[in-house]
Amino acid sequence: MSDPSPYIIAAAVTTPVAAYEHDEGRPALQRQLSIQQAIAEGHDADIPSDIGVVLDEQGEKRLHDVIALKRRNSLALRRSHSGATRSLARDVEREAGTETDGHKSEEPDATSSDDDSNVVWWDGEDDPQNPYNWPTWVKVVNCAFVSAMTFIAPLGSSIFAPGVGLLMYEFHSSSRELASFVVSVYVLGFAAGPLVIAPLSEIYGRLALYHACNIAFMGFLVGCALAPSLDALIVFRFLSGVFGSCALANGGGSIADMIHPEQRATAMAAFGIGPLLGPIIGPVAGGFLAGAKGWRWVFWLLVIIVGALTVAMFIFARESYAPVLLQRKVDRLRKETGNDLLRSKLDAGLSKKDYFKRSIIRPLRLLVKSPVCTIFALYTALVYGYLYLMFTTISEVFIKSYNFTTSTVGLVFIGLGVGCLIGMFYYSVTSNRLVQKKLANKDGPPLKPEDRLVSLPVGAIVFPVGFFIYGWTAQYQVHWIVPILAHMLIGIGNIIIFMALSTALLDMFNMYAASALAANTVVRSVFGAVLPLAGLQMYDALGLGWGNSLLGFVAASMIPGSFLIVRYSEMLRIKYEIKDL
Repeated sequence: MSDPSPYIIAAAVTTPVAAYEHDEGRPALQRQLSIQQAIAEGHDADIPSDIGVVLDEQGEKRLHDVIALKRRNSLALRRSHSGATRSLARDVEREAGTETDGHKSEEPDATSSDDDSNVVWWDGEDDPQNPYNWPTWVKVVNCAFVSAMTFIAPLGSSIFAPGVGLLMYEFHSSSRELASFVVSVYVLGFAAGPLVIAPLSEIYGRLALYHACNIAFMGFLVGCALAPSLDALIVFRFLSGVFGSCALANGGGSIADMIHPEQRATAMAAFGIGPLLGPIIGPVAGGFLAGAKGWRWVFWLLVIIVGALTVAMFIFARESYAPVLLQRKVDRLRKETGNDLLRSKLDAGLSKKDYFKRSIIRPLRLLVKSPVCTIFALYTALVYGYLYLMFTTISEVFIKSYNFTTSTVGLVFIGLGVGCLIGMFYYSVTSNRLVQKKLANKDGPPLKPEDRLVSLPVGAIVFPVGFFIYGWTAQYQVHWIVPILAHMLIGIGNIIIFMALSTALLDMFNMYAASALAANTVVRSVFGAVLPLAGLQMYDALGLGWGNSLLGFVAASMIPGSFLIVRYSEMLRIKYEIKDL
């Protein structure tokens, strides 16, 4: 999945969702709540450590068959090595309860309860190897590492924007399309990275992926700093976005691995603030640095920060993903005891290939099979594309129209940031108030996923208003504070729309929520990379007034659509319910 959104984290008040029960010792309701909360924080890999992989009906059957097959084959092999007189085929048949003479075997079935002794779990509730039992300082350090990376990666998406003019001058290029694309191509990496990184974390664990991606991220940032041409810089920017997305894909899961749900609020707040503030602080810092030292030093600064963080993580960070930790324990015990029947309690019976295929294909299937997922993705992509269109055009507009310098133009982005904070606060308050009201009224209608959409029309109305004001005030060079205030309106509308659609997706798709968000991330990241390419040409052809008005008219056309989404999304969700993905 894509970068886990801080807007979702701040606003989500999840409801129980049905899940298959693997752990009879855990009350069903508590398990369901844990699964839903974990899904709200990231990828399908982000199920809390004491639950493991949540399977659909096909996955449950596959797990049962794989465990039975492993047990039969292993016992047959061991008996043949011990000199048993019966043939290997007859051994297997007896273990399966299907002897060739037609008599049922008296030995237990392959998946009977006597296999429980071969299941490996934590050594009691206080096992220090269980990430939930780590010392507080260890949890704080590991959460801090994840939060830092989720701040740095989005920071890299926009920190470069104010220095684009210097870059184009150095490479003797006047192509505005390339000037826009060199900024937005980073976001394409955010679309591609989680689709590969998140499944790999299920196989190799969080820490191995963090180390590998951090090293690659730093390497491609060095490539950006030393890029000999514009084409090379674009390639390095894309690849740095791919590997920089690791913490965005797996960070929520890492926190869920270590922190109990009732204690998770502070950690998730620290984790969620990075993707919000990173793109806003980026242009401010990047503008001053590019103006003083040149555009290449923007990347050297990122290299220094990522390098220091990578070294610190190698020394202090720990693996937190319980299925991987337990599998290591299984491997160790198999060597010590010679018992090849041992298996982890969280073993889902899926091969590495199956893990990878399921996680990569599912978001794309959701886009094809679910109209709700498709509509939400396209609407989110529109507002996200507009946001990155702003990132790639604001600098030139304010430098030319208001005589801002490379150093000071980054301050203009603060308007968008303040708007995002206001929109985030508004949606969180209104959403939580509605949820609490419905939960308090036990005799009233139950809480539905579509209740998350109640604020969507507000965002849909505010969003285009900001573009109309921004366009015409910039066209006639009204005092610079006015277009910056218009940016605030754009930020407010953008975040309300984004949060409403994304949190509704979480509740609508339950076990597949992370995959639905991953599909949403892919579509919106593509729009975020491609739409800015036409931005400056549009302004040249239509001017700032009519150019931004065109964007406003397109956004305004979605106002009726927002009301239709609120009214009919429940019908579409029920009619096109997705099962067995």
